[in-house]
Amino acid sequence: MGKITAVCISKKRGTKKNMVQSAYLREGWGIEGDAHAGDWHRQVSLLSVEKIEAFREKGAEVDFGDFGENLVVEGYDLRTVPVGTKLRVGEALLEITQIGKECHSHCEIYKAMGDCIMPREGIFAKVLKSGTACPGDEAVLLPAEPCRPFTAAAITMSDKGAAGEREDKSGVLLKELLAGHGYEVVETLLLADDQPLLEHHLRRLADQRQVNVIFTTGGTGFSRRDITPEATLAVCDRMADGIAQAIRQYSLAITGRAMLSRAVSGIRGGTLIVNLPGSPKAVRESLECILPHLGHGLGILRGTDGECGQA
Repeated sequence: MGKITAVCISKKRGTKKNMVQSAYLREGWGIEGDAHAGDWHRQVSLLSVEKIEAFREKGAEVDFGDFGENLVVEGYDLRTVPVGTKLRVGEALLEITQIGKECHSHCEIYKAMGDCIMPREGIFAKVLKSGTACPGDEAVLLPAEPCRPFTAAAITMSDKGAAGEREDKSGVLLKELLAGHGYEVVETLLLADDQPLLEHHLRRLADQRQVNVIFTTGGTGFSRRDITPEATLAVCDRMADGIAQAIRQYSLAITGRAMLSRAVSGIRGGTLIVNLPGSPKAVRESLECILPHLGHGLGILRGTDGECGQA
């Protein structure tokens, strides 16, 4: 069991936060009066006091809130807490939604020390139950439910779509079909056919948001701008070739042009990445093929397969 060492808020983004005696965490919003509160997944930021103290030992003169954290927590290595874990802080209940963050511009701490711990050690959460939190309150980690829905992200790759010249019908359908099969779609993106950009988001969604599966649609053909398979191969640790092969085989019974698909499937850490074709019709057919069987693989990947049945 841990405890809250400090509670910090700020009125403006991009600035350090100031310690307060208490804060009200509002369900679905975050800390009232804090600039980072809102209807999104990073409502509250947290940092381990042990990490701050270790940074101080390097000679850094930092106070609680200087890294932009809302809650300083003692007793846990928060960086190792999986996404989906629940944390009771005072009267409030949080759910961890992201591990680490991107550093778009170096802060004053980084400029002075050549390092900053928030991008790699900070975690983020959304508020599930409202309540007040104060320094000294208990902080209790609750394990994620083994039978929780699988999380998914949907990425559409299209130059014209990203430029606003074409409606993204495939991405909309993909999200609709996944939700209809019980998946929690936590993020949707519409990107230009840019390999470094796609690689960046695949890494972010797998490493920081720890989604169970990422589906891409589009960018799998013969055009020089079709780079989805190359980006997927670049970020995966292991391949799951059977999924891409099954989709092609299923589609070949419908159209011979399925042989022209270069789609691949692979795994990064605990996240499965599946390339789908670009048309709405092909997206629907591909999901018809794989969704009845995909849950077993995802359950094995996150270490929960079989637990629901045993229960």
